[in-house]
Amino acid sequence: MYFPQQEYIDDSIDANNPDLLRIHSLETLGTHDGPGIRMVVFAQGCQFRCLYCQNPDTLDIHGGSFMPIEELVEKAIHQKSYFGKKGGVTVSGGEPLLQREKLIHFFDRLHENGINTCLDSNGRVLDSKTEQLLERTDLLLLDVKHINKEWHKKLTGLKNKTTLRVAEYRESTGKPMWLRYVLVPGWSDQEEYLHEWGQHFASYKTVERVEIIPFHQLGKHKWEILGLEYQLNDTLPPTAEEVNKAAEIFKLYFKKVKIK
Repeated sequence: MYFPQQEYIDDSIDANNPDLLRIHSLETLGTHDGPGIRMVVFAQGCQFRCLYCQNPDTLDIHGGSFMPIEELVEKAIHQKSYFGKKGGVTVSGGEPLLQREKLIHFFDRLHENGINTCLDSNGRVLDSKTEQLLERTDLLLLDVKHINKEWHKKLTGLKNKTTLRVAEYRESTGKPMWLRYVLVPGWSDQEEYLHEWGQHFASYKTVERVEIIPFHQLGKHKWEILGLEYQLNDTLPPTAEEVNKAAEIFKLYFKKVKIK
């Protein structure tokens, strides 16, 4: 099975089903995708082809299953007592921006019920609908895979121009975001680019924290099940020393750096 990489933006994904969100799965009581305890909705479909993707089964825009937005809202309301002051709902992926118009309505409904919203995105697309969604997003988790456009393309199949534009737009709104960075030995651990990454965002006032996510091969078996080639067979997870070294570089530019 092979999911071809799409260069176009599929803005009409399931346009005939405006009240249904195409999802991969749901996680309750999540603690790794934003602040506090959260319900995490994993949207189906992604146009990046990250070599280290943990969930390649989320890539196919025609995969997953449909769930009514109102059903998701009801689930969130039932879990609201667990969210406390910091928690809420996070939409991750896949890439949620491929269903951004539907998420505008979803986030509006969550806010009507006093529920915090968080979007975990690779910044694939920036248009008026993305801007409308970001206005309704209490916290943006932006995955900036690499600062160098050519290395970014080697890692994901696409360049990072739009991702950086999304970061710039979010900064212009004054609304908060966290930046995420997957540390892959030999691919995204080059010191000069770590410094360049830090320097690029150092002046951003909306960046509340930076998260370093050490690479691992826990999703490798999914690639094999799907019949996809896993190109990082010989890449080992970074050592504690390598992770700490990257963290020390980022700490030169950011007040809060967390290792996931």
